Order: sequence, then structure tokens, then C-alpha cells
Amino acid sequence: MLRLLIPTGSGYTWVEHTPPAPFPDEFLWADLFEPTPEEEKAVEALLTVDVPTRDEMREIETSNRLYEENGAVYMTATVGSKLDSEHPESSAITFILANNRLITNRYVDPTPVRRFMTHVERSPTACTSSATLLAGLLEAFTERMADLLEKVQMELDAVSLAIFPRQNGESPTNRDLQGMIQRIGMNGDLISKARESLVSFQRLLMYVQQASNVTLSKEQAGRFKSTLRDVQSLSDHASFLGGKIQFLLDAVLGLINLEQNNIIKIFSVVAVMFLPPTLIASIYGMNFHFMPELDKHWGYPMALVAMVASAVIPYLYFRRKGWL
Repeated sequence: MLRLLIPTGSGYTWVEHTPPAPFPDEFLWADLFEPTPEEEKAVEALLTVDVPTRDEMREIETSNRLYEENGAVYMTATVGSKLDSEHPESSAITFILANNRLITNRYVDPTPVRRFMTHVERSPTACTSSATLLAGLLEAFTERMADLLEKVQMELDAVSLAIFPRQNGESPTNRDLQGMIQRIGMNGDLISKARESLVSFQRLLMYVQQASNVTLSKEQAGRFKSTLRDVQSLSDHASFLGGKIQFLLDAVLGLINLEQNNIIKIFSVVAVMFLPPTLIASIYGMNFHFMPELDKHWGYPMALVAMVASAVIPYLYFRRKGWL
């Protein structure tokens, strides 16, 4: 799908464009969402650009993501999508600045793009130039990353409180700990995707300020610098959350090991408790002819008392030592 942002009498609006219809001269932003070959060729012919393919957008080398060609500036960044679902994804979006127009090529529909596309229709000041549009779009992604990190931090705080209960709190059960591992793993996946996205945006923001084919006003340069500082601070915070995730994961695994050790200890103590009664029963179960106690009236009660006493005494000893 190819959508164009064009000015109207009171602002800007989005229109869907279908090649080979002619392009309006005044459009400022061309958004390619899962484009067809015809739509790609139409944009390439109009603006003299080479729209990257989906495979080219997946390249991780900086030289394939940030470069200038034929007077156009190509910038590809990794963004997260479906971050509020159980299966978040990472994909690439390419931003192209050419002939004072912004071209976006994408195969995902992340929330920041949808929100900013709606915002530009209500705020004409956000559409003064292609660089202004790019700055606003990057700010929207940065705000989304900040919201994501805040959400992850609150989730990790809740997990931490459950793992280390305060006074009069109940210790987590083994089933609770297994559920916490899943929660920690899901948040770890989100942090991993957030860090990957923040690193790519940091490189993009540094590159756009140095690109020879991009002329920025003082206000635009200030916005890019401010966004870069925000991205760097969010990247540092994501690293901190990554360390916290590793700490909580180690803590949960340690508690699970302690729980398993306690179970093994109980079985070991029970085995030791029943060892003396088993020994007594084995002795009197031997088929020797001469065993004086077998002919006595008190032989059977004595054997029972001896077995009970030999089990109770170790039990009391273990309780006194705090092993049970």
C-alpha cells in the first residue's frame, strides 16, 4: 500500500495512491507499507531513488543501513512491533530523505508510526519539511521505547517483591517460582528487542546530523540532538534492566535449588529415621534356631518398643538441630 501526505486548505491529509496514476506535486511524505513492485517502481522513478528490498533491509552492516546515494540519504533502523502481545517482533524500517520528501518503507505496522501519522493530520506544524517529519517520527519511537522500559521496570519490581517478600510475607512456592521464570524470560525478550532498537536509532541519529545531503535548521538540529540524548539515556537504562533481569533469574534458580535440596534433605532424614527399625526387624527376621528373645513373652513388645524408640530418637535429634 502506498499512502501520500498532501497539504489541504487547513492542514494535511493522507491519500492512498495507486500507480500508474500521476503523483501530486505537493506531497511531503510517501509511506510504503508492504509495497507491491509497481508501487516501488513508481516511487523510484519519481524521486530517482532505489527503494531497498526486504532482504536488503535485514542486512546488519552499517554500510548497508546508513548511506547516501544520488543525493538521497538512506537510513534503516530496527524497530519493535507487537510489543504488547505475547509474541513481540523486531523488524526493519527504512527512512529515505530525497528532494525534500520523506519516504518510509516498512513491512510492519508499529504503534508509533500509526500514532504519528494521525498526529500530522491534526498538527500542520509537524509537516514543515521532510527533516521535521523524520524528527517527529523518531521522537515517537523514542517515547514508545520509554513507555516499554517503564512497563518492564514495574513488572520486574513486582517479581522482585514476590521473590523477596517483606516482613510477614509468604515465601513463594515452587510453582510460583516456575511462573516467575516465565515472566522474567518474557521481559528479558522485550529488553533484548528494545536494546537492539535503541542501538540502531542511536546510530541513525548520529548519522543524520552528519549527512552531507541533509540540511538542518537550528531547531531541527536541536530536536535530533535532544532525541539522541534521550536514546542514549534509555539505552543505559535498558542495560540496567538487563542486569536486573539476570539477577532475578539467578535468584529464582537459586531458590528452586534450595527447594529441591530441602526435599532431598527430608527424604534423607526419613531414610535415616527408618534405618534402625529396619535393622531390628531384619535381625529378628533371621531364621536362626537359637534366638532366646523369641521364646520370651516380652520378646515381641520389646522389639516393637525398640523399633519405635530407634525411630523417635533420631527424629527428636534432627528437630533439635533444625534439620526438619
